[in-house]
Order: sequence, then C-alpha cells, then structure tokens
Amino acid sequence: MIIGIDGNEANIEAKVGISEYAYELLCQFSKIASSRKDLKFKIYLKSNPRVEMPVPTENWQYQIVHPKKFWTQIGLPLKLFMETKKPDVFFSPSHYAPRFSPVPTAISIMDLSYIHFPELFTKHDLYQLVNWTKYSAKNAKKIFTISNFSRDDIIKTYKKKLADVVTTYLGIKEILSNKYQVLSMDDLNKKFGIEKPYILFVGTLQPRKNIVKLIEAFSLLKNKDVELVIVGKKGWLWEDIFAAPEKFKVAEKVKFLDFVGNEDLPSFYKNALCFVLPSLYEGFGLPVLEAMKFGCPTVISDVSSLPEVGGDACLYVDPQSVDDIAQKLNTVISDEKLRAEMVKKGYNQVKKFSWEKTAKETLKALEELGKQK
Repeated sequence: MIIGIDGNEANIEAKVGISEYAYELLCQFSKIASSRKDLKFKIYLKSNPRVEMPVPTENWQYQIVHPKKFWTQIGLPLKLFMETKKPDVFFSPSHYAPRFSPVPTAISIMDLSYIHFPELFTKHDLYQLVNWTKYSAKNAKKIFTISNFSRDDIIKTYKKKLADVVTTYLGIKEILSNKYQVLSMDDLNKKFGIEKPYILFVGTLQPRKNIVKLIEAFSLLKNKDVELVIVGKKGWLWEDIFAAPEKFKVAEKVKFLDFVGNEDLPSFYKNALCFVLPSLYEGFGLPVLEAMKFGCPTVISDVSSLPEVGGDACLYVDPQSVDDIAQKLNTVISDEKLRAEMVKKGYNQVKKFSWEKTAKETLKALEELGKQK
C-alpha cells in the first residue's frame, strides 16, 4: 500500500501546534515504514525537506510539487491526477486536503475555534479556515481529531458520521522524552534573564490563549516577588498582549521570550512554580502534557478539551474570570504540599499519552481507508 502525505506543516523550523503534530506523526510513520515491506509513504512538499525530517529510504520518498501558490488547489491535485503510480490514500495532517483528488483523502482538524470565536482571527486566516476546511471536511472520507470534545464538535458542524471522525490523542515531543540537561535558575538567569521564581505560560501568542486576562490576574497576586514568563512566538492579533503588562502595571515582572527550542523547554518546566494555560478554547493543549511530564504543577481552563488532557492532575479555572485565575494561582504558588501532590498526579496522567500510540491508531485508520478503494 502507498500512503501519500502532505508534509508541509512538518517541514518548517518553529514547530508548534499542528506543525508539531504533523512532524511527530511523520517521525513515527518513518519508523514503521522501516520494518514493513508492504507499506510505502510518499511525502509531498512545496520545498526540499529540512534536515530534521525523516531520511529518505526505499519505503519513504519525498515529492517536491510546484507551484507553491495555491498548492492544495492546483499543484497537488494535478500531481496526484498525473501520477502513474498513485497513492492508495492521501492524508493531510492539517485542515486542508487537495481541492480535487483521484484517491480517498483524510484530514486532521485540531479544533473549531474559528467557528466559535471568529473575532479572534484575522480576516484572511478566518476566510481560509472557514472555507477551505468546509470543502476539505466535506470531501474527506476520514477526519482525525485530538479530543472527544473536538470529535463531537466536528460531527455536529460538518454533518459527519461518528465512524468517519477518529479521536487520536497526542503525545510528548520525542526530543523531550530523551535525556536532557536541566538548567539551574542561575543558568536560566544568564541565558534568558529570569531573575525570580516564575509562573510559566507556553503557547502561540493569539487571543484564544487568553493571555491578556492572565496578565491581569497576575497583577492581582498576593506574592509580588514572582515573575510571569511567557514563552511563544507571535501568532495573530498579539498587539493587546504586548500592551497588557504596562496596562496592568506589571511590565517589569512579565517577560516575553518568543520561541524556545526543545533543548531548553524542560528547564523552563522543571524550574517553574507552576504552568498556566487559561485558554478560551483548546483542541488539546500539548504544553499541558509537557508540563506534567517534567513535574510542573498545572493550572488550566475548565473548558473544551482541557479536562480530557489534565484529568485529576490539574487545578481548573474559569477562563472568563480574572479573579478565579488569580485565586487558583495564589493557591498553587503558596502551597508547597499541593504542588507536590499535583506533580505526582501529573506523572500518572501523562503515561496515558504517546506519539507511538497516536501514529499506530492513525495508520490503522488510513490503511483501512486505502483498502476501501
């Protein structure tokens, strides 16, 4: 069987969210390909594979497709139709499938935040997400998503059958599961300028992450000898986020660090008083798993998919309530015994998730789809 995959989301430098999901799946698929002679993968890209992408083998090949502009509407469909040896199934680990396809297609939809919170997106991104996802979901024979909450949302919104939408929970970054060196607070100070005990946020800077309310809640904390460290690259509509520390008079205590590499993330989690994710909506929330993996007490929203991820290991907040966020943060950073209990529960919760399991469940559904031709 030949499985075609859109590898563009994985083939970028700063991998977060859906890019991280796509990359980890490809890494796991390439391992499986090395041990199965009956299975071949063709990875379709706009440009040459980056150095960290899986190495080409007889069963793992890259296809560079042009033009880059309107790639899923023109270049990719033409390539699929013109190929003599077509894939048996085509998988896009993103919202966007080829506009037309001679083979069955499958896509991944992380969440439907663009449906529920359209005001949090730029006009261009919103138009693309709404319209391109609509036709991709309509044409897809299978849709993968990352929580039962999102599965039910997709079924309702796109009128799909239960059997056509598959939940595959996410895992932990492979590099974060290997040996790593934990920097001390002194080292973090020298490298990143962190001077005090800190609360940690990790995620793309966009309105859905509710960072403005987090900063306002941080300004209300009783313990004034604490910093808020915000790790994440700019997404969209981030201007209010950068203005918030000055607005709430905590500019000297809030530190924005942009993107932090995998080699340093464990140190941020290990040294933090707690991790906080007060999102308005999440399809999953990978940083929650990362925080628990590295023994960081976790405070997260009680909405969307987050309770599925956090289980009983997290402290939950109402993301619309600044007072509730502040109260729960006060509770965690002031109670050492509670933090220890949360860390222990977090270690147990994170054992339920792995990229190997995600890949095997995804591949099983793709193979079944490929056999239905």
